[in-house]
This record gives sequence, structure tokens and C-alpha cells, in this order.
Amino acid sequence: MAGLVLSEEQQMLKDAAQGFLQDHAPVGQLRKLRDERDPLGYVPELWQGMAELGFTGTLVPEAFGGSAFGHVGMGQISEQAGRNLSASPLFATAIVGASAIALGGSESQCEALLPALVDGSLLTALAVDETARHAPTQVRTQATQSGDGYRLSGEKRFVIDGHIANKLIVSARSAGEPGDTQGITLFLLDADAAGVSIERTVMVDSRNAAVVRLDNVQVGAEAVLGDPGAGYDLLQQVLDIGNAQLAAELLGISQEVFERTVQYLKERKQFGVLIGSFQALQHRAAHWFSEIELVKSVVLRALMALDEGAANAAQLVSLAKAKASEVAELSTNEGVQMHGGIGMTDEFDIGLFLKRARPAQQLFGDYGYHANRFALLGGY
Repeated sequence: MAGLVLSEEQQMLKDAAQGFLQDHAPVGQLRKLRDERDPLGYVPELWQGMAELGFTGTLVPEAFGGSAFGHVGMGQISEQAGRNLSASPLFATAIVGASAIALGGSESQCEALLPALVDGSLLTALAVDETARHAPTQVRTQATQSGDGYRLSGEKRFVIDGHIANKLIVSARSAGEPGDTQGITLFLLDADAAGVSIERTVMVDSRNAAVVRLDNVQVGAEAVLGDPGAGYDLLQQVLDIGNAQLAAELLGISQEVFERTVQYLKERKQFGVLIGSFQALQHRAAHWFSEIELVKSVVLRALMALDEGAANAAQLVSLAKAKASEVAELSTNEGVQMHGGIGMTDEFDIGLFLKRARPAQQLFGDYGYHANRFALLGGY
């Protein structure tokens, strides 16, 4: 196992992402998108800039126009996106969509979709969950054979960036009962196909999710991603990749909130003295710092395990997501509390980090889900 340090190239990518996102997608941009009720929820020029810098191709093989720079590399971009609350299709398209197509797509599917994804013209969304909580085996959306293809009917919730996607990646049940891992098939659907309806829902973090409804949507056999009835293993790989990147984003959120709060402790006076001199706050900040350092290690190890194809990668991803979720909750709670009453207002940015952290913690499984999965994968 390599040491828990970034290579020179990975550090350069981190620095590039930090500079670009600070300049072009800071917290102020999220505020503007929110206040103007922007119909897209992101700035197209920003997305094009990310594509030109190669962010969109980080997980895409070189044969299809990407750089195949790996999960550690993408993790550095996700971390900086967390620090800046940068709103973009990065997660839904360049992480989840790119991974699903690259891992499960046929040669023709990869040739048709991945270059367009890399150049920023194709946006994707993964439609997996059907209830308020993450449960990838509880698939009730039906895929019924119809001629050479299928008819799809069902409803998916919490579909990130669903309303802007050109292609939907949908899990549906072609056999078995809800709860079975066998019988799940992944499909690539055009978002504007007959029978597809998409309802945008703006979440507490001002980001975009959607409810996707499928009413007898006819697709051909070429729409199947991977093998019919055996899509769960592919789906789980994609969810692991997504969760590792969510953990990296939560790490970025935790670090930024910590640094902003420590700076505030050095400036805010109460009873004529700096509140940073209060021992109780110093103790809390020291504990908080130590927890963030732990998250740095587990997130980097999980990303490395994915790059290495390690046998315990799934377990390490659940460890990283669980710990990053726990510490993001600690960080955002402490950040708001140490800012005092003003931390509860919209005047300060600190509350925006809390609002982003909560949906990111829940997406693809919260602390409880991944703590349980970590134990199950460990044989408990």
C-alpha cells in the first residue's frame, strides 16, 4: 500500500481546482443562483470551463477522450467543490454518470456517450432511490419485456440534477421481488423520451434534485447498461465511487467551516476579550481539528483503494462516508454554534455549509447505513 500522501500530479490538480473554483464558483455564486431561482441551478460557462480544464474527464478512459486520472485525483476536485459550495453537474455527470458508462457500457455506448460527457455537452443523472431513504435493492420500478426491448414504469426520487440531464441511468426490476439483488437491470434513457416526466425539486442546500416518473417508457435492448438482470453489482460499484467522492466533498466542507470558525474566534470579542481565548472553546476546537485529520486519512485511503481495485475497497468507502458524515455534522453544528446568533442568519455563509452537508450526508446512504454496511462487510 502506498503512503497516505498525494503524488505531485495529484497535488497540482488539487491546486488547480482550488484556484479555479475559488475564482469561478465561490459561495457567492451559490447565493446568486439561489436568490435568482436560476432555472438550471448552475452556470453553463463554469461547466464549460471545468470541461476545458479536464475535470469532466478525470474518471474517463483515455480511449474516449478522458485522462483516466483516477479517484484520488477526482477526490481533490470534490474536496475543493465542498470548500466553495460549488454548484455544477460534476457529481451527477463526471463522477456517477461517467463511472456507470465506463464500467458497464458496451463499446458502442462508450463511444457514443463518453466523448460528449468529457466535452461537457452530455449531462447525466442516476435514478436509483424510490423512497426517502437510500435502499438500492428496494426497486419497484418495473422493466417488462416488450418485443426486443422493455417497457419501464415506476417513480424515482432524489434524482440529483435530474431536470437538466440529457440521459437518465435508471435501475429497474426485470425479475424478482423488492429486496432481491438479482433481477435489477440498469437502463440508459433519453430524458425527453415519451412517457418520461421530470419534476424539479429544489432542496435545502439550493441544489437540484428531481422526481422522475416513467409511464410505459419503451426502450430497445441497446438501452441496457451492463447485463440484463445483473445490474446490481455494477450499481454498487457506481454507488461506492459516488460515496467516496461525497466523503471528499464533506471533508472539504468540514475543513472550510473549521478554518472560517477559527478565524472568527480570533476576531470576535465578548466581555472585552477575544472568544478564542476561552478555554472551553479551545478544547472544542482541538477535538474538532483531530476529527478532521481522521477524515482526511480515511477518505484518501478509500480513494486509493478504488484506484488500486483493492478487495476491501467497498468497506473502506463505507468507513469514509460514515466518518465524513459524522464529522461534517460535528463541523457544521460547531461552526454555527461558535458564530453565535449571527451564525443562524443568512448574513453569514456558515449556515450554507450546514444546509449543503445534510443532503450530502444522506445521499447514497447516511452514517447509519454505512456504519451498518461496514460491519456487514467485515463479517459482523
